[in-house]
Amino acid sequence: MGNSRLIGVVLLVIGAVLLYFGYQSSQSLGGQITESLTGRFTDETMWYLIAGAAAACAGAFMVFFRK
Repeated sequence: MGNSRLIGVVLLVIGAVLLYFGYQSSQSLGGQITESLTGRFTDETMWYLIAGAAAACAGAFMVFFRK
């Protein structure tokens, strides 16, 4: 396994963990109250979701499409 593929796997795992934390944060009581009052997630939740999606996409690209 090459270095780029290993980095891709690490990014994929980190992205999945960040997406999990973002999901958990959005489903918490405070997150639900904030979303119902303002109509959107908190900034912290959004950063978890954005960073997790970016890391997971970059990791998947490095693992599956890079040779």
